[in-house]
Amino acid sequence: MARQQNYAALQAKIQKEIEKLKKQADALHRKKRKPVISSIVRSMKEFDIKPEEIVAAFGKPAARGATRAVKKSAPSTRAPVPVKYKHPETGATWTGRGKPPRWVVDAEASGKSRNDFLV
Repeated sequence: MARQQNYAALQAKIQKEIEKLKKQADALHRKKRKPVISSIVRSMKEFDIKPEEIVAAFGKPAARGATRAVKKSAPSTRAPVPVKYKHPETGATWTGRGKPPRWVVDAEASGKSRNDFLV
């Protein structure tokens, strides 16, 4: 029974120390932020940058190579590409993008033109 009390007392002491350290870390973080914020405000004044411009800049894509602090939106769904070529006998289709299908390659090898299959 004494062991459980010692364990509980030790656990409480550790939790108290953890809370104390968290408060110290938060205070240090706030202390380090102040000069950074002051520097940003000083630069904004120097270049006559309005807070609205900063807010607007957060909505724009980041410059190449820079990291974005803003959450990216979900990828947009693209509309399907319309068919450009159709094989008259088999009904096989091709959009004209990417590597040509075998039936187009075979037709061209036999002397036909892609224009013969235009939709």
